[in-house]
Amino acid sequence: MAARTERFDTVVVGGGQAGLATAYHLARRGRSYVVLDAGERIGDSWRKRWPSLRLYSPARSCGLPGMPFPAPRNSFPSGREMGDYLEAYVRENGLAVRSGVEVDGVAKEGDTYVVSAGRQRYEAANVVVATGVFQKPRVPDVAQGLDAGIVQLHSVQYRDPSRVHGPVLVVGAAHSGADIAFELARAGHATILAGRDTGAIPVPLESRRARLAWPVLVFLWTRVFTMSTPIGRKMRSKVREHGGPLLRVRSDDLERAGVERTYERVVGVTDGLPTLADGRVLPVRTVVWATGFESDYSWIRVPFEIEDGYPVQHRGAVPTAPGLYFVGLPFLHSFSSMLVLGAGPDAERVVRHIEARDRRLEHGIEAAEARAAA
Repeated sequence: MAARTERFDTVVVGGGQAGLATAYHLARRGRSYVVLDAGERIGDSWRKRWPSLRLYSPARSCGLPGMPFPAPRNSFPSGREMGDYLEAYVRENGLAVRSGVEVDGVAKEGDTYVVSAGRQRYEAANVVVATGVFQKPRVPDVAQGLDAGIVQLHSVQYRDPSRVHGPVLVVGAAHSGADIAFELARAGHATILAGRDTGAIPVPLESRRARLAWPVLVFLWTRVFTMSTPIGRKMRSKVREHGGPLLRVRSDDLERAGVERTYERVVGVTDGLPTLADGRVLPVRTVVWATGFESDYSWIRVPFEIEDGYPVQHRGAVPTAPGLYFVGLPFLHSFSSMLVLGAGPDAERVVRHIEARDRRLEHGIEAAEARAAA
Protein backbone atom coordinates (compact mmCIF):
# COMPACT_ATOMS: atom_id res chain seq x y z
CA MET A 1 0.00 0.00 0.00
CA ALA A 2 1.39 3.42 -0.95
CA ALA A 3 2.02 5.95 1.78
CA ARG A 4 -0.64 8.62 2.22
CA THR A 5 0.63 12.19 1.98
CA GLU A 6 -0.78 15.38 3.49
CA ARG A 7 0.70 18.84 3.05
CA PHE A 8 0.93 21.67 5.58
CA ASP A 9 2.95 24.83 5.94
CA THR A 10 4.23 23.60 9.32
CA VAL A 11 4.28 20.26 11.12
CA VAL A 12 4.74 20.37 14.90
CA VAL A 13 6.05 17.13 16.42
CA GLY A 14 4.97 16.84 20.06
CA GLY A 15 1.84 17.98 21.87
CA GLY A 16 3.21 19.16 25.20
CA GLN A 17 3.06 22.76 26.39
CA ALA A 18 5.74 23.96 23.96
CA GLY A 19 4.13 22.30 20.95
CA LEU A 20 0.65 23.53 21.86
CA ALA A 21 1.89 27.10 22.41
CA THR A 22 3.44 26.91 18.94
CA ALA A 23 0.13 25.67 17.52
CA TYR A 24 -1.72 28.53 19.20
CA HIS A 25 0.48 31.16 17.56
CA LEU A 26 0.31 29.41 14.18
CA ALA A 27 -3.49 29.27 14.40
CA ARG A 28 -3.74 32.94 15.37
CA ARG A 29 -1.83 33.86 12.24
CA GLY A 30 -3.96 31.66 10.03
CA ARG A 31 -1.10 29.31 9.17
CA SER A 32 -1.62 25.81 7.83
CA TYR A 33 -0.31 23.37 10.46
CA VAL A 34 -0.83 20.12 12.31
CA VAL A 35 0.45 18.89 15.68
CA LEU A 36 1.40 15.21 15.83
CA ASP A 37 1.59 13.67 19.30
CA ALA A 38 2.52 10.09 20.15
CA GLY A 39 0.37 9.95 23.29
CA GLU A 40 -3.13 8.57 23.22
CA ARG A 41 -4.37 11.56 25.19
CA ILE A 42 -3.04 15.12 25.34
CA GLY A 43 -1.33 15.76 28.67
CA ASP A 44 -0.47 12.13 29.42
CA SER A 45 3.22 12.92 29.84
CA TRP A 46 2.18 14.89 32.93
CA ARG A 47 -0.39 12.39 34.18
CA LYS A 48 2.07 9.50 34.08
CA ARG A 49 4.54 11.02 36.51
CA TRP A 50 4.36 10.31 40.24
CA PRO A 51 0.99 11.35 41.73
CA SER A 52 2.36 13.75 44.35
CA LEU A 53 4.27 15.77 41.74
CA ARG A 54 3.39 19.43 41.71
CA LEU A 55 4.70 22.09 39.38
CA TYR A 56 7.40 24.47 40.54
CA SER A 57 5.53 27.50 39.23
CA PRO A 58 2.34 28.92 40.75
CA ALA A 59 -0.83 28.77 38.68
CA ARG A 60 -0.45 32.41 37.66
CA SER A 61 2.61 31.37 35.64
CA CYS A 62 1.28 28.01 34.37
CA GLY A 63 -1.06 29.29 31.71
CA LEU A 64 -0.29 29.14 28.00
CA PRO A 65 -1.04 32.03 25.60
CA GLY A 66 -4.69 33.00 25.57
CA MET A 67 -5.84 30.83 28.48
CA PRO A 68 -5.00 31.35 32.18
CA PHE A 69 -4.60 28.28 34.35
CA PRO A 70 -7.95 27.69 36.13
CA ALA A 71 -6.75 27.62 39.75
CA PRO A 72 -6.01 30.07 42.56
CA ARG A 73 -3.10 32.16 41.30
CA ASN A 74 -0.71 31.22 44.13
CA SER A 75 -1.52 27.50 44.18
CA PHE A 76 0.81 24.92 42.64
CA PRO A 77 -0.96 22.58 40.19
CA SER A 78 -0.39 18.84 40.22
CA GLY A 79 0.91 16.99 37.20
CA ARG A 80 -2.55 15.54 36.57
CA GLU A 81 -4.11 19.01 36.70
CA MET A 82 -1.53 20.23 34.20
CA GLY A 83 -2.34 17.35 31.88
CA ASP A 84 -6.05 18.14 32.08
CA TYR A 85 -5.32 21.82 31.41
CA LEU A 86 -3.39 20.98 28.23
CA GLU A 87 -6.27 18.81 27.05
CA ALA A 88 -8.72 21.65 27.70
CA TYR A 89 -6.36 24.10 25.98
CA VAL A 90 -6.55 22.11 22.76
CA ARG A 91 -10.32 21.89 22.98
CA GLU A 92 -10.97 25.53 23.86
CA ASN A 93 -8.65 26.88 21.16
CA GLY A 94 -9.68 24.39 18.50
CA LEU A 95 -6.08 23.39 17.84
CA ALA A 96 -5.32 20.91 15.07
CA VAL A 97 -3.83 18.08 17.13
CA ARG A 98 -3.67 14.41 16.20
CA SER A 99 -3.00 12.04 19.08
CA GLY A 100 -1.62 8.54 18.81
CA VAL A 101 0.63 9.50 15.89
CA GLU A 102 4.21 8.39 16.50
CA VAL A 103 6.62 10.18 14.19
CA ASP A 104 9.50 7.93 13.15
CA GLY A 105 11.40 10.17 10.79
CA VAL A 106 12.04 13.66 9.48
CA ALA A 107 13.90 14.01 6.21
CA LYS A 108 14.23 16.53 3.43
CA GLU A 109 13.42 16.08 -0.22
CA GLY A 110 14.58 19.11 -2.14
CA ASP A 111 13.19 22.14 -0.32
CA THR A 112 10.44 20.14 1.38
CA TYR A 113 10.52 18.46 4.78
CA VAL A 114 8.97 15.02 4.90
CA VAL A 115 7.66 13.79 8.26
CA SER A 116 6.87 10.09 8.40
CA ALA A 117 4.66 8.22 10.86
CA GLY A 118 4.36 4.64 9.72
CA ARG A 119 2.70 4.71 6.31
CA GLN A 120 1.56 8.31 6.72
CA ARG A 121 3.65 11.12 5.20
CA TYR A 122 3.39 14.81 5.94
CA GLU A 123 5.10 17.36 3.72
CA ALA A 124 5.86 20.83 5.01
CA ALA A 125 8.08 23.85 4.51
CA ASN A 126 8.77 23.94 8.26
CA VAL A 127 9.07 21.39 11.06
CA VAL A 128 8.96 22.32 14.75
CA VAL A 129 10.32 19.62 17.06
CA ALA A 130 8.58 19.90 20.44
CA THR A 131 9.21 16.42 21.82
CA GLY A 132 10.60 17.75 25.11
CA VAL A 133 13.51 16.39 27.12
CA PHE A 134 11.88 13.42 28.88
CA GLN A 135 12.74 11.00 26.11
CA LYS A 136 15.25 8.30 27.07
CA PRO A 137 15.94 7.80 30.81
CA ARG A 138 19.65 8.11 31.53
CA VAL A 139 21.11 5.50 33.89
CA PRO A 140 24.88 5.24 34.55
CA ASP A 141 26.79 2.11 33.58
CA VAL A 142 27.38 1.26 37.24
CA ALA A 143 23.73 0.17 37.45
CA GLN A 144 24.49 -2.98 35.47
CA GLY A 145 26.77 -4.31 38.20
CA LEU A 146 24.32 -4.03 41.09
CA ASP A 147 22.97 -7.16 42.76
CA ALA A 148 19.83 -8.49 41.09
CA GLY A 149 18.01 -8.29 44.42
CA ILE A 150 18.29 -4.48 44.47
CA VAL A 151 15.24 -2.86 42.92
CA GLN A 152 16.25 -0.16 40.46
CA LEU A 153 13.91 2.56 39.26
CA HIS A 154 14.45 5.62 37.15
CA SER A 155 12.65 8.70 38.46
CA VAL A 156 10.17 8.43 35.57
CA GLN A 157 9.12 5.01 36.93
CA TYR A 158 8.75 6.14 40.54
CA ARG A 159 5.18 6.38 41.84
CA ASP A 160 5.00 6.48 45.65
CA PRO A 161 6.79 5.29 48.82
CA SER A 162 4.50 2.27 49.28
CA ARG A 163 6.11 0.58 46.28
CA VAL A 164 9.66 1.07 47.53
CA HIS A 165 11.64 -0.97 50.06
CA GLY A 166 14.23 0.77 52.24
CA PRO A 167 16.96 1.58 52.75
CA VAL A 168 16.85 3.64 49.56
CA LEU A 169 19.57 5.39 47.62
CA VAL A 170 18.46 8.27 45.39
CA VAL A 171 21.13 9.23 42.89
CA GLY A 172 20.89 12.74 41.47
CA ALA A 173 20.16 15.74 43.68
CA ALA A 174 18.39 18.18 41.39
CA HIS A 175 14.62 18.78 41.45
CA SER A 176 13.30 15.24 40.98
CA GLY A 177 15.89 13.58 43.19
CA ALA A 178 15.35 15.98 46.07
CA ASP A 179 11.56 15.73 45.85
CA ILE A 180 11.60 11.92 45.75
CA ALA A 181 14.13 11.59 48.58
CA PHE A 182 12.07 13.97 50.71
CA GLU A 183 8.88 11.98 50.12
CA LEU A 184 10.57 8.66 50.84
CA ALA A 185 12.10 9.88 54.10
CA ARG A 186 8.82 11.42 55.23
CA ALA A 187 7.20 8.02 54.67
CA GLY A 188 9.70 6.38 57.03
CA HIS A 189 12.27 4.96 54.61
CA ALA A 190 15.94 5.33 55.47
CA THR A 191 17.03 7.44 52.52
CA ILE A 192 20.40 8.55 51.18
CA LEU A 193 20.56 11.28 48.53
CA ALA A 194 23.77 11.33 46.51
CA GLY A 195 24.81 14.02 44.04
CA ARG A 196 26.44 17.38 43.70
CA ASP A 197 24.93 20.53 45.19
CA THR A 198 22.92 22.39 42.52
CA GLY A 199 22.10 25.32 44.79
CA ALA A 200 18.64 26.56 45.75
CA ILE A 201 16.45 29.61 45.37
CA PRO A 202 16.93 32.03 48.28
CA VAL A 203 13.46 31.64 49.85
CA PRO A 204 11.09 28.67 50.30
CA LEU A 205 9.00 28.28 47.15
CA GLU A 206 5.60 28.27 48.83
CA SER A 207 6.29 30.97 51.40
CA ARG A 208 4.83 34.46 51.50
CA ARG A 209 8.31 35.79 50.74
CA ALA A 210 8.43 33.69 47.58
CA ARG A 211 5.04 35.00 46.46
CA LEU A 212 6.31 38.55 46.87
CA ALA A 213 9.61 37.70 45.17
CA TRP A 214 8.05 35.72 42.31
CA PRO A 215 7.92 38.68 39.87
CA VAL A 216 11.61 39.29 40.53
CA LEU A 217 12.44 35.63 39.90
CA VAL A 218 10.43 35.68 36.67
CA PHE A 219 12.30 38.81 35.57
CA LEU A 220 15.64 37.14 36.26
CA TRP A 221 14.65 33.89 34.52
CA THR A 222 13.27 35.65 31.43
CA ARG A 223 15.44 38.77 31.09
CA VAL A 224 18.75 38.22 32.87
CA PHE A 225 19.53 34.50 32.73
CA THR A 226 19.45 34.34 28.93
CA MET A 227 21.82 33.61 26.08
CA SER A 228 22.03 37.35 25.52
CA THR A 229 23.95 37.89 28.77
CA PRO A 230 27.33 36.58 29.99
CA ILE A 231 25.80 35.18 33.19
CA GLY A 232 23.12 33.38 31.20
CA ARG A 233 25.59 31.82 28.78
CA LYS A 234 27.67 30.62 31.73
CA MET A 235 24.61 29.24 33.50
CA ARG A 236 23.23 27.26 30.56
CA SER A 237 25.91 24.55 30.51
CA LYS A 238 25.60 24.04 34.27
CA VAL A 239 21.81 23.79 34.15
CA ARG A 240 21.83 21.42 31.20
CA GLU A 241 24.42 19.12 32.74
CA HIS A 242 23.52 19.15 36.42
CA GLY A 243 19.98 20.55 36.67
CA GLY A 244 18.71 23.83 38.05
CA PRO A 245 18.70 25.06 41.64
CA LEU A 246 16.37 23.37 44.13
CA LEU A 247 12.97 25.02 44.27
CA ARG A 248 10.39 23.33 46.50
CA VAL A 249 12.49 20.94 48.60
CA ARG A 250 15.72 22.50 49.79
CA SER A 251 18.66 21.30 51.87
CA ASP A 252 17.12 22.20 55.24
CA ASP A 253 13.88 20.41 54.29
CA LEU A 254 15.85 17.26 53.44
CA GLU A 255 17.69 17.42 56.74
CA ARG A 256 14.50 17.83 58.78
CA ALA A 257 12.90 14.90 56.94
CA GLY A 258 15.84 12.69 57.90
CA VAL A 259 17.46 12.35 54.45
CA GLU A 260 21.15 11.51 54.65
CA ARG A 261 22.87 13.81 52.18
CA THR A 262 26.17 12.89 50.53
CA TYR A 263 27.95 14.85 47.84
CA GLU A 264 30.07 11.88 46.83
CA ARG A 265 29.36 10.33 43.44
CA VAL A 266 28.34 6.69 43.00
CA VAL A 267 31.32 5.35 41.07
CA GLY A 268 31.34 1.59 41.43
CA VAL A 269 30.00 -1.65 42.87
CA THR A 270 31.32 -3.73 45.77
CA ASP A 271 29.80 -7.18 46.29
CA GLY A 272 26.76 -6.04 44.32
CA LEU A 273 26.26 -2.87 46.38
CA PRO A 274 26.65 0.74 45.18
CA THR A 275 29.93 2.33 46.22
CA LEU A 276 30.73 6.02 46.63
CA ALA A 277 33.87 7.79 45.45
CA ASP A 278 35.19 7.82 49.03
CA GLY A 279 34.97 4.01 49.18
CA ARG A 280 31.83 3.82 51.29
CA VAL A 281 29.60 0.87 50.41
CA LEU A 282 25.84 1.46 50.71
CA PRO A 283 23.73 -1.55 51.85
CA VAL A 284 20.49 -0.46 50.18
CA ARG A 285 17.51 -2.41 48.83
CA THR A 286 16.32 0.15 46.29
CA VAL A 287 18.08 2.63 44.02
CA VAL A 288 16.17 5.47 42.37
CA TRP A 289 18.11 6.97 39.48
CA ALA A 290 17.16 10.65 39.27
CA THR A 291 19.88 11.09 36.70
CA GLY A 292 17.95 12.81 33.96
CA PHE A 293 17.30 11.91 30.38
CA GLU A 294 19.11 11.59 27.09
CA SER A 295 17.70 13.17 23.97
CA ASP A 296 17.43 10.97 20.90
CA TYR A 297 17.46 12.86 17.63
CA SER A 298 18.48 9.95 15.41
CA TRP A 299 15.03 10.01 13.79
CA ILE A 300 15.74 13.50 12.39
CA ARG A 301 17.67 12.70 9.23
CA VAL A 302 18.57 16.31 8.50
CA PRO A 303 22.11 17.48 9.30
CA PHE A 304 22.41 19.73 12.34
CA GLU A 305 24.94 20.21 15.11
CA ILE A 306 24.71 18.93 18.67
CA GLU A 307 26.24 20.72 21.65
CA ASP A 308 25.90 19.64 25.30
CA GLY A 309 23.56 16.91 24.06
CA TYR A 310 21.14 19.40 22.50
CA PRO A 311 20.66 20.86 19.01
CA VAL A 312 22.56 24.02 18.18
CA GLN A 313 19.92 26.67 17.52
CA HIS A 314 19.29 30.36 17.91
CA ARG A 315 15.97 31.24 19.54
CA GLY A 316 14.72 27.87 18.28
CA ALA A 317 15.83 28.18 14.66
CA VAL A 318 18.52 25.77 13.40
CA PRO A 319 20.98 27.83 11.34
CA THR A 320 22.31 24.87 9.35
CA ALA A 321 18.83 23.56 8.44
CA PRO A 322 16.48 26.41 7.46
CA GLY A 323 12.91 25.51 8.29
CA LEU A 324 13.84 23.21 11.19
CA TYR A 325 13.00 24.49 14.67
CA PHE A 326 13.12 23.29 18.26
CA VAL A 327 11.03 24.40 21.23
CA GLY A 328 10.84 23.10 24.79
CA LEU A 329 14.58 22.62 25.26
CA PRO A 330 16.25 23.41 28.60
CA PHE A 331 17.63 26.93 28.32
CA LEU A 332 16.58 27.21 24.66
CA HIS A 333 17.15 30.93 25.13
CA SER A 334 16.58 31.58 28.81
CA PHE A 335 16.25 29.81 32.13
CA SER A 336 12.47 30.14 31.74
CA SER A 337 12.53 27.92 28.63
CA MET A 338 12.37 24.87 30.92
CA LEU A 339 9.30 26.24 32.71
CA VAL A 340 5.74 26.49 31.43
CA LEU A 341 5.96 30.28 31.58
CA GLY A 342 8.70 30.20 28.94
CA ALA A 343 6.79 28.06 26.44
CA GLY A 344 4.64 30.88 25.07
CA PRO A 345 7.39 33.45 24.41
CA ASP A 346 9.72 30.84 22.86
CA ALA A 347 6.92 29.55 20.63
CA GLU A 348 5.89 33.02 19.52
CA ARG A 349 9.46 33.84 18.54
CA VAL A 350 9.68 30.65 16.47
CA VAL A 351 6.38 31.37 14.71
CA ARG A 352 7.52 34.89 13.86
CA HIS A 353 10.67 33.38 12.38
CA ILE A 354 8.56 30.93 10.35
CA GLU A 355 6.49 33.81 8.97
CA ALA A 356 9.60 35.76 8.03
CA ARG A 357 11.12 32.68 6.38
CA ASP A 358 7.98 31.98 4.38
CA ARG A 359 8.00 35.55 3.07
CA ARG A 360 11.61 35.06 2.00
CA LEU A 361 10.68 31.82 0.26
CA GLU A 362 7.83 33.51 -1.56
CA HIS A 363 10.24 36.09 -2.96
CA GLY A 364 12.98 33.56 -3.72
CA ILE A 365 15.40 35.25 -1.33
CA GLU A 366 16.43 32.13 0.59
CA ALA A 367 17.09 30.14 -2.60
CA ALA A 368 19.21 32.97 -4.00
CA GLU A 369 21.23 33.12 -0.79
CA ALA A 370 21.76 29.35 -0.85
CA ARG A 371 23.04 29.51 -4.45
CA ALA A 372 25.40 32.36 -3.55
CA ALA A 373 26.75 30.43 -0.53
CA ALA A 374 27.38 27.38 -2.71
